[in-house]
Amino acid sequence: MVRSYISEARKRVGPKRARIVRILERLLVEHADATIALTFRNELELLVSVMLSAQTTDVNVNRVTEHLFEKYRRPEDYLAVPPEELERDIFATGFFRQKAKALRGTMRMLIEEFDGQVPRRMEELLRLPGVARKTANVVAAELGEPQGIVVDTHVRRLSQRLGLTKEDDPVKIERDLQKLVPREYWGIFPHLLIWHGRRVCLARAPKCDICVLNDLCPSSRV
Repeated sequence: MVRSYISEARKRVGPKRARIVRILERLLVEHADATIALTFRNELELLVSVMLSAQTTDVNVNRVTEHLFEKYRRPEDYLAVPPEELERDIFATGFFRQKAKALRGTMRMLIEEFDGQVPRRMEELLRLPGVARKTANVVAAELGEPQGIVVDTHVRRLSQRLGLTKEDDPVKIERDLQKLVPREYWGIFPHLLIWHGRRVCLARAPKCDICVLNDLCPSSRV
């Protein structure tokens, strides 16, 4: 019965390839202010912020980096203090020992292999200690060179609800989205879903009655 309902719902809204442009157009209007929530002034601060954002909120990271970035301005600064001092400075972001170790390893590699600069290519970003695909995707996209689509909890939930993927694994979801979303929107698309997920398509009680996508969404309750 559930499968039958889902099948009927998908027929009602039409195939995903026919819907994706309209979904993008509406979200671009609805969330014209959608952007990354992390605060940073340069490429290094972006990388550090994203690395610290694992398993915590962007608000919490911004609270920590407000002071952190006054003290640590160059890759060398992260290596000039004892590991314990860096751990104390990022303690509030959680998993501080692992994050401090990853930050120090990354800074060392930036100095030794990249002239102290943050690389822009995915394959280079992924070599940095503590930088997994999601982090690399975020950094590349914010540097204006998206090479993939960021999949976080909001992107996963909304992609599934909108019928853009049946997958649950982030890598497979990203693969499905890359086939659907025009490449020029790879950078902004995750922000649009994240903001829509925070404002309208809530996890427990989605506001389908005010959603601009309700006629394009097979999960709509209206």
